[in-house]
Amino acid sequence: MIQRQQTLWLLLASVAALLSFMFPFAVGDELQKSLLVRKIVDAGSTFFLLIITGASLVLSTVILFLFKDRKLQMKLCLLGLLLAVGIILLYILEIKKLTNTTLALYCILPFIIPAGYFLAFRNIRKDEKLVKSLDKLR
Repeated sequence: MIQRQQTLWLLLASVAALLSFMFPFAVGDELQKSLLVRKIVDAGSTFFLLIITGASLVLSTVILFLFKDRKLQMKLCLLGLLLAVGIILLYILEIKKLTNTTLALYCILPFIIPAGYFLAFRNIRKDEKLVKSLDKLR
């Protein structure tokens, strides 16, 4: 299982999703009752970000252990890719609510998640093609 490239890419997506809970994406000021309040945007800052990032973390971990069913793995990778794009869109919507926004160094983490899913999908598809070509030789 660990020797397959897609396992490493899925593990990277899992770690990036986990680290996005710990580190901020952006810091900015939010207007609340005519006062500017400092707000840190991370994976746990809103309910939807929390749910979708958690779902992406669980999904990438589950996909790791489905190595015997490559077709299901590919479908779940595409679902994870959609979730990851949703995460990025939610971060952008949260940043638009802030003023004086400063992106953190860790803002790269949500972009690593879809990259991990995409590269894992590509390698799973490559494995599936290899198995089909070997079946034709028999």
